[in-house]
Amino acid sequence: MINLCLLFRVISRDFGGFRVMFRLLLFAVPKALRKGSIHVAFRIGLGVERAQRTEAMPVVFRGSRQGWMRQVMVVLCLAALSLAYAGLIDSGDLMVAARKRVLPVYNVEQKEKVLSISFDAAWGSAQTEEILDILDDYEVKTTFFLVGFWVEKYPEMVAEMVRRGHEIGNHSATHPHMAQLSEGKIREELRIVSEKVEHITGKPTTLFRPPYGEYNDAVVRVSREEGYECVQWNVDSLDWKNRGVQDMIRQCTKNIQPGDIVLFHNDSRYILDALPTILKTYRDAGYRIIPVSEILLTGETWIDHAGVQHPVPTQSPQDATTSAKYTRGQDPWST
Repeated sequence: MINLCLLFRVISRDFGGFRVMFRLLLFAVPKALRKGSIHVAFRIGLGVERAQRTEAMPVVFRGSRQGWMRQVMVVLCLAALSLAYAGLIDSGDLMVAARKRVLPVYNVEQKEKVLSISFDAAWGSAQTEEILDILDDYEVKTTFFLVGFWVEKYPEMVAEMVRRGHEIGNHSATHPHMAQLSEGKIREELRIVSEKVEHITGKPTTLFRPPYGEYNDAVVRVSREEGYECVQWNVDSLDWKNRGVQDMIRQCTKNIQPGDIVLFHNDSRYILDALPTILKTYRDAGYRIIPVSEILLTGETWIDHAGVQHPVPTQSPQDATTSAKYTRGQDPWST
């Protein structure tokens, strides 16, 4: 909280105090509000005041007593506004607004022992059919997030994925850094992939995973406006680091929770050796593995600061960062 004695001491010292106060309120306070701290602003203001005192610059005041009083009232009004903002910060309301972001889904609140595994495919296909065979062996259905040029290069593999009961997600057309694109380019990246997939499978894509896991508010918002749910992951196999079979198994099985979404890549070096053990571990622990579209909640949901999707309660929690509607009944991959 602001020290009121300090506030009025600065105001009442002399006209130099008015200059300091005006600078403090007009410049330092907005800067501090952006940082979420009035205390910082007063430190800045005192720094200005000390600098003026050190320079010992004479202050000349010209004007009537009435004009002087008007300036006093202006300063006091600005001070009152600052205190009101400080009250918002102290209550937490302003801080919630300041940190609010539009987030994708990282994992899902689930009571059942279910989780999803997913594969990103962008650069190769040599191991994909063997991955599909392993999934068949364990009776697992999953989600493949495909890049547009991969779809174009391996259309028969896309068709085979769908034939075996897996769903296709959108991983962009050209694997760009999506947060650097305009909204129009974001929409174009989504549209191109969906059209390619629909041409092969007869179904458009409704799930989107940004390349590199990079996104900003616009990427998530635009994808949802286009009818997608934007999905990340909360369990990373780190298979792209090629650190060995045991490391992959450990990364994927060390702390499993209901609603987890696991990330793999179809072209990683050790995926064929590690995947059977990982799937067996999940099965032995009592987990059922389902596609991403099935693990997502239906109806109205909210996403907390960690990216966990929850059902909307009677009154939305204060720390919710965003809310989105996702109705799986409209998802062509759920049929």
